[in-house]
Amino acid sequence: MTLALTLGMTIGVRRTMWMMFGELLGVATVAIAAVVGVAAIMLKFPNIFSLFKIVGACYLGYLGIQMWLSKGKMAISHNQETPQTISRKGLFLQGLITAIANPKGWAFMISLLPPFIDSSSAIAPQLMILLSIIMVSEFVCMMLYATGGKSLGMMISNAENVRLMNRISGSLMLGVALWLALT
Repeated sequence: MTLALTLGMTIGVRRTMWMMFGELLGVATVAIAAVVGVAAIMLKFPNIFSLFKIVGACYLGYLGIQMWLSKGKMAISHNQETPQTISRKGLFLQGLITAIANPKGWAFMISLLPPFIDSSSAIAPQLMILLSIIMVSEFVCMMLYATGGKSLGMMISNAENVRLMNRISGSLMLGVALWLALT
């Protein structure tokens, strides 16, 4: 590998890190807001909390079914133009705004986190544990995406591979939905 190529890859990874930091902060914000909001509802209106949990299970089930029925149309074409250069601040804000403005992220956090909250215990320690798990998982996944981007790009350029990934993800969503509905 040439020095220029190695330096180019290092600079690209560093720039990607700014976007990932923004994304992590956004996901943390959404998770905290979801837990605090759900905890407030859970403590004051336990019946609404139960309904909320069922609606969350239904939503995750819906997402799982949609992923299963997907035909892999989201495969990426290799004919895309090279992206323009964006500042570190721009990348950070793009990651942050993408995470906070994503309604599916909100719905996912709101439907996933409530079963892990014990209303008879202090919320803050529970939130810290949940947030730690979410942040570590999110960071590991983003690092895998960033480091495996080229391989992943080749893999998801094939509609059959996208369909397989959707079915795996859909099955996991359906499993979580079933678990939520039964607990």
